[in-house]
Parts: sequence; C-alpha cells; structure tokens
Amino acid sequence: MNHDNTVLIGPSLLAADFSQLENQISLVEKAGADLIHLDVMDGIFVPNISFGIPVIESIRQKTDLFFDTHLMITNPLRYIEAFKKAGADSLTIHIEACPEPQSLFSEMRQLGLKVGLAVNPQTPVDKLFPFLEQIDVALVMSVEPGFGGQIFQTDSISKIIKLRSEIEIRQLPVHIQVDGGINLTNSSSCIEAGATQIVAGSAIFGNPNPNQIINKMRK
Repeated sequence: MNHDNTVLIGPSLLAADFSQLENQISLVEKAGADLIHLDVMDGIFVPNISFGIPVIESIRQKTDLFFDTHLMITNPLRYIEAFKKAGADSLTIHIEACPEPQSLFSEMRQLGLKVGLAVNPQTPVDKLFPFLEQIDVALVMSVEPGFGGQIFQTDSISKIIKLRSEIEIRQLPVHIQVDGGINLTNSSSCIEAGATQIVAGSAIFGNPNPNQIINKMRK
C-alpha cells in the first residue's frame, strides 16, 4: 500500500451481486481496483448484518487483491486472529466501538495486519489524533455506517482537511480513507481535501463500465 500521491480505489463488496461474487471481484480487479473493501457488520454496532469470516475465506482463494476489512462490530478483539486467518490484509476498527484501541493495534501488528481507525459522521475527527502515530489508515465515514446507498454528507470534507493538516504537521505516512455515498460528483472534492483512498460501492459495482469509473475517480 503506497504512501505517494497515487489515489487508491477500493470497491465496496457490499454493493456487489452476491450470487456472482467471484465474477464481480474479477471484474473490478481487471478494471484496476487497488483493494477490495469488506464491510463486516454485526447488527449491534450498526443496525445491519452483512457477511463475515466464511465469505472472506472463500473469496480469498479467488483474488490477490488487498483485503481492506472494515469491522463495524462491537467487540473486534475477539475476532482479529480469525480475520487474519481468513485472509484479511488490514483491519479497520471504530473509535466509537473501541475508545482505547491500543491493545487491538498491538495484536494486529503482531499478526502482520495493517491497522485502520474509523470515525462516524457525528464523531469529531480529532478523536483520531491521539492514535495517528499507531495507524496506517484513518477512515472518515461520510454516511452513517450500516447501510449502502446513502447520500454523501458534505461536512466530511472539512474533516478530511483537518485530518490531512494534522497528518502533514506530524509528517506521518497515514492514508486518509473516505467511505460512504462516494461517486464521480464528490470523489474529486474528497481527493482535493486530502483523501488518498476512495471507497465506492454502487458507483463501481452498479456501473456497466467499472474501468471507466475507477480511472475517473483516481484523477
């Protein structure tokens, strides 16, 4: 996962056709996706249940893409090792679920996982600041987590700007990822604000030409 000026595009698997998962992953891989964003939801931390370890295990055999695993769950510590075994490359946990995440970070590092920390729309972005030295990715949620297809919340842009400024002051190699309601109309504003990883679901999987969308988003 590079830290230069390249913007990485991560299609969100939640928007794929689950009856055609292997084909869908192959489609976005050929279209130039840099990673696959895996939204794991437990129905407790967020009001929805998505998929978990068996799905990740089965698709891991079908692609070499980086598995960017977003844990919208209440007790991630219990499952870190299981997700690693299933094939996750990184785990992003929520500051709202784990207000003191250091022990989880060290567990992830020991297993060789990349570390991400996320904030929900209503959480101030400076809640991430104490942990910036310890993470690889800071995730700004631009919709309420739990459901796909929501409208992008524009105040996420100011959060990205604030986060980028803090990361640059400290000269850290931390990626800023933005996730939720991203499409061609708002992706460029996120990138201008300082995002380096764009997660998009229906904008990519719902498009007959994902290659075109991914290339346009990267610019």
